[in-house]
Amino acid sequence: MTSSFKSCVQTIRQLNRAVSVLEQNCGLLQLAPLAEREWYQLLQQKLLPQIESQAFLVVAVVGGTNIGKSVVFNHLAGCRASSTSALASGTKHPVCLVPEGFSDHHNLDAIFPGFRLRKWSSSDQALEETDEDLIFWRTSRDTPPNLLVLDTPDIDSDARINWKRADGIRRCADVLIAILTQQKYNDAAVKEFFRKAAAEDKAVLVLFNQCQLPEDDEYWPLWLNTFTRETGVQPEFVYIAPNDRTAAENNRLQFFERTWPVDPQQPTSTVARSINEDLSKLHFDEIKIRTLRGSLAQLVDDRTGIAPYLEEVKSRSRDFQSASSRLSEEGVVKVTDWPTVPNSIVVTRVRDWWRTRQDGWSRKIQDTYDTVGNGILWPFRFVRKQIQGDPLPPLEDYRKREWAAVLKSIEEVYDKLTWMSESGSELLRPRLEHLLAGKSRSELIERLKAEQQAIDLEAELSQTVDREMEAFQIGSPELYTFYRQLNNISAAARPVASVVLFTLGWGPAGEVVAPMLADAATHAVAPVVADLAGGAAVAVAGDAAVSGAAGQGLGFLQAKFQRLRSAFMTMRVNWLVGRLKSDLLGKLPDEFRLAGDVPESQPFLEVKRLLESLRVEV
Repeated sequence: MTSSFKSCVQTIRQLNRAVSVLEQNCGLLQLAPLAEREWYQLLQQKLLPQIESQAFLVVAVVGGTNIGKSVVFNHLAGCRASSTSALASGTKHPVCLVPEGFSDHHNLDAIFPGFRLRKWSSSDQALEETDEDLIFWRTSRDTPPNLLVLDTPDIDSDARINWKRADGIRRCADVLIAILTQQKYNDAAVKEFFRKAAAEDKAVLVLFNQCQLPEDDEYWPLWLNTFTRETGVQPEFVYIAPNDRTAAENNRLQFFERTWPVDPQQPTSTVARSINEDLSKLHFDEIKIRTLRGSLAQLVDDRTGIAPYLEEVKSRSRDFQSASSRLSEEGVVKVTDWPTVPNSIVVTRVRDWWRTRQDGWSRKIQDTYDTVGNGILWPFRFVRKQIQGDPLPPLEDYRKREWAAVLKSIEEVYDKLTWMSESGSELLRPRLEHLLAGKSRSELIERLKAEQQAIDLEAELSQTVDREMEAFQIGSPELYTFYRQLNNISAAARPVASVVLFTLGWGPAGEVVAPMLADAATHAVAPVVADLAGGAAVAVAGDAAVSGAAGQGLGFLQAKFQRLRSAFMTMRVNWLVGRLKSDLLGKLPDEFRLAGDVPESQPFLEVKRLLESLRVEV
C-alpha cells in the first residue's frame, strides 16, 4: 500500500475506539445503534479487518434470484463447491474458496466479521435454514494465491436475512462479479445493491448469464447501459454466457468477453475466456487501495457518513441541555418563604455556648442573674398562660411553620415537572411522565412528613451554633479573645445591658414582650447599645448572641448573628432540596446534564478531530 494510505491506519484505529466510547455516552439520546449504520458497518467489516493485511482480494459472486450465481462460482472453483438449484433462493449462506496456505497467514474470522466460519464438507451446507450467519470455506488449489472467492445469497430474495448476509459480504469484498440476466438487470433490489457498491468504489465484473446467442448480442449493450446509468457501476470486464443448462451443470459453461463501451469496429469474440485468469491479472494493490479508499470515503461523506451522526448527536443533546437547565435544583427545586428560627431560641443556644467558656466569678454572677431573671419572668409567663393557655414551644412552632413551607415547595415542584412533561419534546416526555407516575405525591409527602417530625431540631440548632461560633473563634482569634475578656470583666454591667435586650426581645423576657415591643424599641434603644459598644454592652451583646434583627448600629456582631441564623435556615432548606432530589428526581438531573454535555465531551471532540484528519487523506 502507499505510504499515504498507511498513514490512515492509526487514525482509523483511534476513530473506532472513539466512536465506541461516544456511543456509550449517548445512551439517553436514544439514537439508532451504530451497528445499524452503513458507515459503521464498513468501518468494522471492511476497513479495520483489511487495512493492514497483505494485498489480497475478496471476490464475491453476487446477483438476484435463480440466475446461476452458484453455477458461475462452481466454474471458478473447478468443482461443485456450492449446490445449484432450479428453484429460487437456493443459497442461504456464503461459500468461500480459500487458496492453499492462505489461512496459515491470515485470520479468516477477522476478514469476515459478523459471520461464523465453518469448514466446508458438503455443497448442501449452504442450503441450511438457520438464523446464524455462517460462511462455509474450503481450500482450492485452482484459486490464485491472494484471492478469496465467494458464492453469496440472493440480493433480491423474499427472505430478508439473505439481503443482510449479501450486504455483509458486499462490505467485505473488493471485487464483485455481478451476475445479470435479461430479467434481472433492471430489478429495483439489484440496482440498490449495486448503487451501494458503486458508492464504495468496488471493482465490478459484469456477466450476463442465460443469453440466447448470437441473438442477444444485439440487446446486452442496451441492458448494460441501463444498469450502469442506474447504479453508477463502471465494469472492469464484461462477459456473456449462453443459456446452456447441460453445460452449466457439468461445469463446462463458456464465458465470452465483450468490450465496454461497445466498439463497433471490434469483431465479436467467439473464444471463451477464463474468469480466473482475468481475476489473477487484476492489479491487486490498486484495487485494494481503491476499495479501502471507497469505504473511507463513505465514512467522511457529509450526507451518509459520520458527520450526519454527529449532527444527530448534537440535535438530541440540545433537547436534554434545555431540559437540564430547567430540571436543575435551582430551576425546579426552588424553595421560597422558608421560616426563620425565633431569635429567643438562637440567643439561648449562643448564651449556652458562651457559658461553657466562662469561668470563676463571671460565671457565678451570670448563673445568679439567670436564676433571678427566671424568677422575674414567672409572673409574665403565668399571665400569658391564663390568657392564651399553654404556649407551643418555640421549636415546635417553628417545625409547624417549616412543614407549611415544605408542602408549598412540593406543590411547586410537581407543577413545574407537569408543565415540563406537557411542553417537552417527544424524547423527554416519556421519562418525565414516568417520573411523575412512578412516585405519587402522597407517598412522597408521607415520607417527608415522617422524616421532618423525627428530626431533632434542637440538636441541629445546637450543632449549627457550635460550628459557627467555633468558626468565629478560629477565624477571628483576636476578636474572640477581646470579646471573651470583655465578657468576663463586664458581668457587673449585665443588669443594665439586659434591660436593653429585654426591650428588643433578645433577652430572657423577650419571649413574653417581644411581639409588642420589638419594632418600636429597636430604634429607640439602638443608640444606647451603640453607645455601650466600647464597654460592657459589647460583651453582653456577644454573650447574648449579638442581635438577630439585622438592625442598625451593631455592625460586625450583628452580621455574625445573622449569618448564624442563615446557616441554620440553609441547612434546613438543603435537607428538603436533598430529599426532593433523591426521592423524586433521583439521577434524572445528572443524566440530563450528561446527555446535554455530549457534544462538548472528549469522545465527541475526538471523533470530530479524527474525521477532519480522514477528510484530508481522502
